[in-house]
Amino acid sequence: MAEITAATVKELRERTGAGMMDCKKALGETQGDMEAAIDWLRTKGLAAAAKKAGRQAAEGLVGVVVRGTKGAVVEVNSETDFVAKNEQFQEFVRTVTTLALDTGSDIEALKGATYPGAGSVEEKLTANIATIGENQSLRRAALIEVGDGVVVSYVHNAVTAGLGKIGVLVALESTGDKSALEALGKSLAMHIAAANPLALRGEDLDPALVERERSIAAEKAKESGKPDNIVEKMVEGAIAKFRKEMAFLSQLFVMDNKTKVEDVVAAEAKKVGAPVQVAGFVRFQLGEGIEKKESDFAAEVAAASGVGKAA
Repeated sequence: MAEITAATVKELRERTGAGMMDCKKALGETQGDMEAAIDWLRTKGLAAAAKKAGRQAAEGLVGVVVRGTKGAVVEVNSETDFVAKNEQFQEFVRTVTTLALDTGSDIEALKGATYPGAGSVEEKLTANIATIGENQSLRRAALIEVGDGVVVSYVHNAVTAGLGKIGVLVALESTGDKSALEALGKSLAMHIAAANPLALRGEDLDPALVERERSIAAEKAKESGKPDNIVEKMVEGAIAKFRKEMAFLSQLFVMDNKTKVEDVVAAEAKKVGAPVQVAGFVRFQLGEGIEKKESDFAAEVAAASGVGKAA
């Protein structure tokens, strides 16, 4: 049996593109025989999966699940929207979202979690890449919970229960009637899906985002040619408006477009029978923040066939 060293594992990884642990296992299974290990990886589909790893994955599904007073949301990406309709892919997203209830938002911890009957989540993902034939990635996860109250979920553009293009969780703290809280939570979650607030309150907005808006507002105000003191007031007014429009509680409720969300919550507290506090929310939209590559499909087909692109 050939000695299995860090150097041989590294060589196998460079030759196949497979993961470090998969390479180590392959060498162990083949008594350190490099060529046999390559064949072992190919047999398992792991080398093929690694070759797909460089391909962009910006489609896929967002999954949401609620258990008691705790909810989780996960985004799993694929290369094409077609895979989102694949039952194997859907089951993976559904299972991983449930696992996130216990692992939380740490992606590495989620990847290392035990997947039912298939080793780890990461190993199952690698196997799916090989069998489905597209690159896939477990991009992000979030967990939200309350002590006493409800966590309510909503999925927009759902392809099946709990899976879709936009996933929302909203947490409401209250000792009041839970069914009334659920109804309120569903309306608020639908608002979040549509209005895309960036923070609970204006003061919670990312300072870097606010400064970016301030710079844009300052440039616009300077173009007006007004005195500096007026320009300063124009900038502060623009920032105040930005905070109001981007913060959940100060947004106008989409159901009537005239009442602030915080006022809606206060009014509904009477039906709930106790004060209601919005403890937090999470909104995942599929592919947000991923810069999608533009491609010339005709050129790709021509290149693959060895025929020059027609003029």
